[in-house]
Amino acid sequence: MLEALRALGLAGRVSFFRNNIDHYTGATFGCHENYSLERTVPLTKKNRLSLLAFLTLRVLFTGAGRVGSSRPSFLGGEDLPASESVPFQISQRADFIVNDCFEWVQHNRSIINLRDEPLADAQRFRRLHLILGDSNVLPSALFLKVGATRLVLDLLEADQLPALALADPVAALRLLSRTLKPPWRVALADGRTADALALAGLYCEKAGQLFRGRDPETDALLALWTRVLEALATDPESLVGVLDWVSKRYLLGQFRARQGLDWDHPWLESQDLEFHHIDPNRSFGLALAQPEGLWNPTGLERAKREPPGDSRACARSRLMRKIQNQASSYFVDWEQVSIPNQRRALLPDPFRPGPDRPGRRAE
Repeated sequence: MLEALRALGLAGRVSFFRNNIDHYTGATFGCHENYSLERTVPLTKKNRLSLLAFLTLRVLFTGAGRVGSSRPSFLGGEDLPASESVPFQISQRADFIVNDCFEWVQHNRSIINLRDEPLADAQRFRRLHLILGDSNVLPSALFLKVGATRLVLDLLEADQLPALALADPVAALRLLSRTLKPPWRVALADGRTADALALAGLYCEKAGQLFRGRDPETDALLALWTRVLEALATDPESLVGVLDWVSKRYLLGQFRARQGLDWDHPWLESQDLEFHHIDPNRSFGLALAQPEGLWNPTGLERAKREPPGDSRACARSRLMRKIQNQASSYFVDWEQVSIPNQRRALLPDPFRPGPDRPGRRAE
């Protein structure tokens, strides 16, 4: 995209940002995560409550940070009470999540989206669609968000999730987002309160017991997850360059001190946005990125342009390249590629390239 802008002579005149809040209108934009699960995954009540708890707790290491707080327009859009209004918080999306589970996503945004739309063979797969997360800037934060969630879903498929239930996940999400230093406390369904980092550590510990050593990516992820949880408990600022919200708060704090600004100054909202610029030469966030300790796969440059060979994206990409100059119209979605008056290619399995090239799931 940046190269195309330069070729058109628009470099410096057009900007793109990857964030989740419009400070001017109060609108929010989702960061959608999608995870494929086996249809046989044990979605018992215990497992659903535990998954809800993890997705709530993970805000402590997945939040992108934001200046200010707001009430969604569909809740009236009125000013927040003083007890809820804060100058800075961990998550950009927390203010807009109003349900723990719900089927639709537009005006009843939930922690877990219940719509059963697998975008694959419905008898074999289900899809977990998440919209509660922030759009991360730092590579380590993005790696940890997606990787830790995938490991927890692996625990779910193995029926090994910790037995954990929060009293009110939505309230806990907002409280955690507004608490900028330890201890982070949450209310449990049994009436007790507990340390949120200790609870998050239960998932990391269990994932380590079951999955450590299975591949370099998993080991790197577990090491980063453990490091982040320990640092959040003792010295959050040591995670500048690792976690988005910590890095943004540090940068804006330095800026405020130099300029003598209050948190509600519009200039800070502008600086908040610049953190999310996709151009590495302009992004305040990427300038702080610490790559140390991340998984470093081979063939990274090739992977940016070619989909994994053990995915239907591989077959879809090959088909599109083949027909792009041959067909005047065609239909493409997750499950099929259809060309008028020609054979339709079905892609029901996310882990197979297609009928013309059998594949296997990555090891």
